[in-house]
Amino acid sequence: MSKTEKQKMLAGELYRPGDPELQADAAANKAWLARYNAALAAPASERHALLSEHFGRVGKGAVIRPPFFCDYGYNIHVGEEVFLNFNCVILDIVEVVIGDRTQIGPAVQIYAADHPRDAETRRTGLEFGRPVRIGRDVWIGGGAIILPGVSIGDDAVIGAGSVVTRDVAAGQIVTGNPARPRP
Repeated sequence: MSKTEKQKMLAGELYRPGDPELQADAAANKAWLARYNAALAAPASERHALLSEHFGRVGKGAVIRPPFFCDYGYNIHVGEEVFLNFNCVILDIVEVVIGDRTQIGPAVQIYAADHPRDAETRRTGLEFGRPVRIGRDVWIGGGAIILPGVSIGDDAVIGAGSVVTRDVAAGQIVTGNPARPRP
């Protein structure tokens, strides 16, 4: 039995993003984003309810300040007391997990979407994803970029503006482009 394009996407395999089922999911997400981003002045409880109806998981006390942007929403799992500041982007074609009490600064970008390295395959329009996992009690400074497949351990700190290309160990502080451990 062959997999649907959505099943391939969720499994991190090469898939076609123009597939009608995925286009319908993307359209539903755009409608949800319009509602969510219009709720900036709404009480936090109302925004939390909107997140809970759309995300894979939303822990108690989680806050995401609009504007916020994502591909699908249903692949995002945030723990309790998670905070994302204004203008964050999560490309969630596969699972993105953010642990309890993690704080994420403004304009942080988390990319689970990836593309083939060889030009011939890229020309076909195929893409794939690699999950991103962020532990508990992590602090990610404003403007940081987390690349596909990266795992960040509990209690780590990512400096503002850093580009995280590799896994970050628990308790480690990394800064720069590419992000490296601080001496």
